[in-house]
Amino acid sequence: MSGLDKMKARILEEANHSAQEIISEAEKEAEKIMQTAREEASAGADTILAKAKRDAAEQEKRNASSRDMKKKQAVLAAKQEVIRSVIDRAYESVRKMDAQEYFELLEKALEKYVLPQEGEICFSGADLERMPGDFPEKIQKAAADKGGKLTVSREAADIDGGFLLRYGGIEENCTIKALFGSKREELSDKVNRMLFG
Repeated sequence: MSGLDKMKARILEEANHSAQEIISEAEKEAEKIMQTAREEASAGADTILAKAKRDAAEQEKRNASSRDMKKKQAVLAAKQEVIRSVIDRAYESVRKMDAQEYFELLEKALEKYVLPQEGEICFSGADLERMPGDFPEKIQKAAADKGGKLTVSREAADIDGGFLLRYGGIEENCTIKALFGSKREELSDKVNRMLFG
């Protein structure tokens, strides 16, 4: 082998050796980059997993809160339905009272609502027919005790029970339905306490 061939062989050998070192260094650098990427990915995955767990726990709390709220609303709705039913039954029982009890109740209402003025009292057709004979006198006494005077209208009012008081152009609705309606909240509270403590 000539000197030139030897020189070429040596240059090639050195070039191969340098290339091997560069490749080796590049492989080491690539491994470091891959290792860093794996560590960052692992850390990122841990962070994502931790966030997902926190989010899931928060969602479960919201779901539990929502279930509790729906349960409370359902219980409240059921209680309100029971209370409404009790009040409706009470209203119906007043409408179906025998004449003596019914007109005693109306007398108490009259004492409460009569005004110290001259006016007219109106009843339903059914109440006019079953009115006790002495009830007009009780009406006059209740009005006189307050300094007023009431005339019983012989024309039936379109009401289901109770009475209407008319003073000039003003009408006081004292029907059973109106009296129950005006006391509905108070009655609801009383029934609620009685039934549910």
